[in-house]
Order: sequence, then structure tokens, then C-alpha cells
Amino acid sequence: MLLFSPQVSPRLRYVVDFIGLELWEQPLEITTDLLVLANSGEPVINYSSHEFSAPELSSREFQIRPVSLLFETEIRSQDLTCFEMNYHRAFFQTGGDFPFDVFAACFYLLSRYEEYLPGGADEFGRYDHNRSLAFREHFLHQPLINIWLQELRKTLKQKFPGMTFRNSAFQFIPTYDIDIAYAYLQKGWLRSFGGALKSFLRGDWSSLKTRIQVISGKRKDPYDAYEWLDSLHLYCRIKPYYFFLVAANPRGYDRNISPKSIWLQDLIQYHAKGYHLGIHPSWQSGDNPDLLKEEIEWLAYISGQAIRSSRQHYIRMTLPETYRLLIDSGIQRDFSMGYGKINGFRASVASSFYWYDLKKEEATNLELYPFCFMDANAFFEQQISPKDAMQELMQFYRTIKKVNGLMVTIWHNEFLGTQPRFKGWKEVYEVFLKEEVYWD
Repeated sequence: MLLFSPQVSPRLRYVVDFIGLELWEQPLEITTDLLVLANSGEPVINYSSHEFSAPELSSREFQIRPVSLLFETEIRSQDLTCFEMNYHRAFFQTGGDFPFDVFAACFYLLSRYEEYLPGGADEFGRYDHNRSLAFREHFLHQPLINIWLQELRKTLKQKFPGMTFRNSAFQFIPTYDIDIAYAYLQKGWLRSFGGALKSFLRGDWSSLKTRIQVISGKRKDPYDAYEWLDSLHLYCRIKPYYFFLVAANPRGYDRNISPKSIWLQDLIQYHAKGYHLGIHPSWQSGDNPDLLKEEIEWLAYISGQAIRSSRQHYIRMTLPETYRLLIDSGIQRDFSMGYGKINGFRASVASSFYWYDLKKEEATNLELYPFCFMDANAFFEQQISPKDAMQELMQFYRTIKKVNGLMVTIWHNEFLGTQPRFKGWKEVYEVFLKEEVYWD
């Protein structure tokens, strides 16, 4: 399969590479030369406003009429009038053999084009999901790009019955953010005394009793879910990612225990042996590039391995600054593409993809792994019950499996331990893994 375009741009190359590898085993070749098309004998996607006039080409032509987006170099407000296509939303409606410019629409969502436009942020300085096209048009819960590409594949197959496509398979990657490794252990005497005093003043005798029992070694820390998770991973035959917060100066949103703690170092070293390990950059590092590099170096030193994966704490990220900092710090895989207030598909895709730096107009080697579900979103922001969270998880699972996509979930160790506040969430996760994902 070839793609013809009268002109080639970095944006076009980027999205054609993505779509090509999603649909076929090899990248889709782009040409501007009609003679190349005439000599190839292969089917051609005609990405132009004019149909081929030569009979030897028109019989092999599949036309997608373009909008101007992929040939522009500025960042501006776009006409995003949505319409219904086979019970799903689409935009950039044009014509030809496919009803809209799927290349431009995919690029708009993958590049997070809308996040570069002027507008208000949430109270954490993050892009507000309420501004997104996916939220406004009610497709945040759908991997719309994967759905579009299934439609494109089906339409191509109808026109070219002999065409073969890549056989993709559903993938599941469980991930964990270790913001606070232990509820009561290794907090230092000042933080422990302060926590105990707060419990006393509130009359929270249960928490005070638990703290004393844990510190005295008579009870397991309520955030310690690590052995339980080990057995669950072994049972389900999965190898997750663990992202550790190692802020040297715990304060504000960074409430981890000190990375100098032997307990935390042992925990990191243990997980480095059997699982994938990544950095969970502190909130403070978002304002200090040198601090980000220090935290990555510190985690590498403790674990004894190079750190190439990352997920932002509190999903604190702004484009393009955050991703540029990660690239400069040696990060190759990032798991932050999702929202910190609502579950769903921030980039409207259930596949990994490479980040496109829209301001530099160039593709990068930073591979993004979008997540669709985070326990903290469900509990704190959406304020749903464990039962409803299970239904949300299963809806994402069924939707992603239908398009043979990638499902990434985020859980925190405190949700999976024995803290009364999170009663029922551990059981949701266990049932989801054991009875649904692997035995369906």
C-alpha cells in the first residue's frame, strides 16, 4: 500500500507512520511522484483533493480528501464540527472513499493539539479535561482513534479484498504509583508524633491504635500490599510497572518517606528484581529540571538499573515542557497520558504512540502509554463506589478488547492494603484480574 500526497510535511509523516504500523506490518510509504504510483501496481491511498485521471491509477485508488491541518505550521483554533459515523463521533468531514480526514483527525487527538491553545487550567495547573473535545462531544470513554482505524480497515478491505492487515492483540499493563510506601512506618519521629497528635485531637482512636501497633511491630502497615500483589501477579502471570516517588525533601504534595530510608531502599531493590521500575517525579521537580534528574539518578542508584520509564505525580504535566524535560533526562517511556480528575482516554487512543512536539514540529522517540483508569480518580474525583468502579473498569476492558488495544490501569498501594477508608477496592482489583481479564 502506498500513500500519495502532493506535498509531505512532518505532521503527515508522523500520523502516517502511526496509522501504518497500526494497520500493517510495515510503515506506509509516502510518495509525491505519480510515476512511482504508475510503476508500483499497488493499491494507493490518494490523500489529495483530486481524483486520479489515469485509468491504471483510478482502479487502485482509495481517496481521502484532506483538510489543511497536516500542511500547516501554526497552531490555531480549528473547525471541529462533529458528526455521527456508524454510531461514533468524527470530525474534519470531507469526502472521497472515507467520510472524513482520518489522518488529520488522528493527528489532532494524538498530538494533543487542543492543549496548546489558550485557555484555563485546573487548580493544579493542568489541562482541564472539561475543555477537551472528547469531553464536550461525549467520547472521552472511547478509544476513538482505534475505532476509526477499524472502520478504515473494513472500508479498505471492501475495496481491495486481497489486502492483508496486521493482526493485533489485546494487551494489559497494570501499573502502580508508590506515592506513600507506608502509612505509619519510617516517617520519622516528628511526622509520626504530629500524625498521632492529630488522631488524638480528632478522637480517632482507631487510627491512633493502629499507628502504635504498626510502629511497635505488632501489626502490618495498612499500606503494605506488596506480598499480596506478588501473589496476584504470580497467579495472573503478569509483570507490572512500579513508579516510585523519591523526593529528597517530602513536603506539599510529596509526602513519601525519605529515599534514605533502608525500608524504602529495600522495597525498591526488591521490585527492581522482578518488575518494571519507573520514576514518579515529585511535584517539586515540575519546577526544577535539575531536581528531576537528581530523582532519576537517585532511583537508579538505589535500584542498580537505568531508569527509562516515568509517570508524573498527580499527572502534573504541561505540553511541551514536561515531555521535553523527560526526554532531556533520558526517559524513553511515559505513562502520564490521562487525566488526573476523570477516567477515560485523554488522547482518544488505546495504543502506545510516540509524542509529537507540536511547537518544534517534529516527532520524538518518547513513547507514550496512555492510561484509561486510575483508582484515585474513581474514589476522590468521580466519588463512585467500588461496585461502580468495577463496572467502569469492565466497560473500559470490553471496549479496548473489542479493538484489540492496550489497556493501562493505575492503582496505589494504599487502595490495595487494609486501610478502612478503602474497603472493597482491593477486592475489586482482585476480581478484575482473576475473573475477567485472564479468564474471560
